[in-house]
Amino acid sequence: MAVEIRKVAPVKSELRKFVEFGIDFYKGNPCFVPPLVSDDVNTLLPSANPAFDFCEAQSFMAWRDGQPVGRITGIINNNVNDRTGTKTLRFGFVEFIDDAEVCDALMDAVEQWGRERGMTEIVGPMGFTDMDHEGMLTYGFDEIGTMATIYNYPYYPVHMERRGMVKDAGWVEYRIEIPTEVPEKIARIADIVKRRYKLSVAEPSSKKELKERYGQALFNLINEAYDKLYGYSPLTPRQIDHYINQYLGILRLNDVCVIVDENDTVVGIGISIPSFSKALQKSRGRIFPFGWWPLLKALKGRNDVVDLLLVAIAPEYQSRGVNALLFSCLIPRYNANGYRHAESNPELEDNSSVQNQWQYFERRQHRRRQVYKKSL
Repeated sequence: MAVEIRKVAPVKSELRKFVEFGIDFYKGNPCFVPPLVSDDVNTLLPSANPAFDFCEAQSFMAWRDGQPVGRITGIINNNVNDRTGTKTLRFGFVEFIDDAEVCDALMDAVEQWGRERGMTEIVGPMGFTDMDHEGMLTYGFDEIGTMATIYNYPYYPVHMERRGMVKDAGWVEYRIEIPTEVPEKIARIADIVKRRYKLSVAEPSSKKELKERYGQALFNLINEAYDKLYGYSPLTPRQIDHYINQYLGILRLNDVCVIVDENDTVVGIGISIPSFSKALQKSRGRIFPFGWWPLLKALKGRNDVVDLLLVAIAPEYQSRGVNALLFSCLIPRYNANGYRHAESNPELEDNSSVQNQWQYFERRQHRRRQVYKKSL
């Protein structure tokens, strides 16, 4: 039977089916980590995601013989396009069976949608902004993923290349062994940096204080530190408020390190969270009726893996050793929490300053991913 492509209406009931298909598609796969259904639905729902202030999107599903066989979302980020002077269409949330007809029908539908809106190139997989998942897995298919990454089958990159798409950016990921003590060289550099630049580790006494005292500053710093990175979409005030409310309240205080100068200005941050990978697998991305329990255990209980969600250093302090101060703060906390391993999550492979920070740690580079690009 021929493949039928249907547009997905931007309403909760339809988007939920779209998201749940992407989870059920990997049923039984031991390496796939499902997203929270509610998070992905809200990301795609215009009324819930402030990125729609400057983005437009359309999701599609592929059907054959009355059964869903694939999905995809086209996204146009007008802010990034205005910043870069390009007319770029993004694609993301892509899943498809190993069938050229299905893949082509989905990609053709998104590309046509983009052409109708004046786009001249397509890149992906990418989300609305850098806070969303990005990068197709190209190596490490037998490694369990994280809540911040995309998993896909090995045939996905094959179909991208078959369609004439080429690599536009690449990321690497590491499994890092957490030392039982701060490495001597890191401790020495951290001490020098503290004295030379009059820096210190902030000590908020509660999540409420973290949000109120440093929340805006944390995300403003992310905007400054990430501004020149591949495809970065600066967070707007509405997005910052959204992420402060969504994420800062669930973090463990001692999994967050905030570096400030003598005026209490934030110059560096390290944000991490206990691994939710196995908990999300058990819950299959659903909080109710019983999915909340493994998620709560992952957050509150003992966990030997920590996910490094992001590190950001103010541009004027980059390459000056502030990363060492972050690690000297976090390593003792990680040991106190029982963490033995850390997941770096994706880091741009050509960002040497980020890659160099791991030179003092035992590590294993276990996953790679990339974004593909093609002219329309």
